[in-house]
Amino acid sequence: MISSVLVANRGEIACRVFRTCRELGIRTVAVHSDADANALHARVADTAVRLPGAAPAETYLRGDLIVKAALASGADAVHPGYGFLSENPGFARAVLDAGLVWIGPPPQAIEAMASKTGAKRLMGLAPLDPAAVTGADLPVLVKAAAGGGGRGMRIVRRLDELPAALEGAGAEAASAFGDGEVFVEPYLEHGRHVEVQILADTHGTVWPLGTRDCSLQRRHQKVVEEAPAPGLTTALATELRTLAVRAARAVSYVGAGTVEFLVADGRAHFLEMNTRLQVEHPVTEAVFGLDLVAEQIRIAEGHALESEPPRARGHAVEARLYAEDPARDWAPQTGTLHRLAVPEGVRLDTGYTDGDTIGVHYDPMLAKVVAHAPTRAEAVRRLAGALESAAVHGPVTNRDLLVRSLRHPEFTSGRMDTGFYDRHLDALTEPVRDPHAPLAAALADAHGRSRFGGWRNVPSQPQVKRYRMDGEEHEVRYRHTREGLAADGVRVVHAGPGLVVLEVDGVRRRFEVARYGDQVHVNTSRLTALPRFPDPVDQLAPGSLVAPMPGTVVRIAEGLTEGATVQAGQGLIWLEAMKMQHQISAPAAGTLSTLNAKPGQQVEPGMVLAVVQPT
Repeated sequence: MISSVLVANRGEIACRVFRTCRELGIRTVAVHSDADANALHARVADTAVRLPGAAPAETYLRGDLIVKAALASGADAVHPGYGFLSENPGFARAVLDAGLVWIGPPPQAIEAMASKTGAKRLMGLAPLDPAAVTGADLPVLVKAAAGGGGRGMRIVRRLDELPAALEGAGAEAASAFGDGEVFVEPYLEHGRHVEVQILADTHGTVWPLGTRDCSLQRRHQKVVEEAPAPGLTTALATELRTLAVRAARAVSYVGAGTVEFLVADGRAHFLEMNTRLQVEHPVTEAVFGLDLVAEQIRIAEGHALESEPPRARGHAVEARLYAEDPARDWAPQTGTLHRLAVPEGVRLDTGYTDGDTIGVHYDPMLAKVVAHAPTRAEAVRRLAGALESAAVHGPVTNRDLLVRSLRHPEFTSGRMDTGFYDRHLDALTEPVRDPHAPLAAALADAHGRSRFGGWRNVPSQPQVKRYRMDGEEHEVRYRHTREGLAADGVRVVHAGPGLVVLEVDGVRRRFEVARYGDQVHVNTSRLTALPRFPDPVDQLAPGSLVAPMPGTVVRIAEGLTEGATVQAGQGLIWLEAMKMQHQISAPAAGTLSTLNAKPGQQVEPGMVLAVVQPT
């Protein structure tokens, strides 16, 4: 029997595995980088072991240090989570060679399927030769052979874009997975991403646990997932499950894994097999009433599965909440997560708690929110409502995108495909400003001020405050009267530091208000309180290119020097943050008058990297 489990991972998945271990009475061991010394997963584990290393993300790729940590802490088993070393056969072998229990598939199964190119060949398929791609093959997808999560992927629609796509994808894959191999495959514009969860024991039983639809993807990164996949014919669903079992048996698979397909024109096209637990596993757990982590542990202990899986019930939908800013080309955001809370009745999987810091070194996913209900329509409505009423206070997130996506008619009717965001992203991210949010923020801030300090005998002189909301500045005017706070066009029913109630055209509206320094959250609106008199030092020169996030300058455009002529949209500087590369482009055609960025340089948000003087 397993008595102590070390999770060779961090954040949300480590916390998720620890939760099941506690329920089973199993001791838990966390590993952490220096940047994660106070992270939630390190705090909630029974034991935490520091992984030394210069670069925080690289520490989780040091299998030798993790095995040493397991032995030193007295762990007798290792769970790999997902990402990092979860699909590394060498790490699995090192764990087994150390006499530890490996809670995952056999190394040889990982080896056969962990490389997407190898998996395709095993299934009788072959990727395209990058050197042989012609115009007739376009569009194509450049894809990392190892790993996932949208890293190391590029769509190529023109042949002259292929060399840069291969280089960029390879560099990103090497940084994220320690393996820069990439390959090319046809890109199907309007397919659906459908996958099958499998669970296999050491006695020859393989469970195909239904289907999941993961078609809502932005930059090849899954955003919304659900189970079962809607709209599949019985014959196609059966074919997918059969192919998934065939793939598992082909490599004598053991444990939890996922076989992924692209479904187009009623046909299934094999993509890959992920030899690990996936981020979206909670929707399968909800539908089948299973704890997949508990099943992984039981299988690792040698227990047999029942001959048939449990019966599926209802529908489940999951949304991934990311710290990213749609107004800044979805740049990952960092800072303090002041509050994260969702209503009762939905599941929240997260690696953060109130007051934690979101750093620059790792994936910007804050949490997964999951709703389960008897029908798809009920599950979708429940999840959208929970996200809309959730308290998410801190950096900018994709919460509005999630809510609008779940309520979009193409999604509610189950007609979505992987091109959903290509068609609808602009409309789904267009700011919808609450015109009364700034007033509510001002009234909440004014509450409790001395009546004699705020009230004036001259009613024509109102109090004035300014806020920035969705990139626009708003000026608010209100008055202190003998009866309390007042503003034109509304009736102030109540004004407290955390709650403001306004009556607008006879309708009462509640505004939950929370302030953290100059950051103010009013319901789902995020505002910044502005000083009365702007500091002239804060004014930037026209054409300034500033760092949108903390990160590292990994590349400067070849031959780029001060005085060079640049074209609008030309890539000038590449930053790496949260294991992704971000291109900073010239805003207009002109002359590069200033270049401050240098390869290897660490930059902070707002730092001026370059200045382009428009022609």
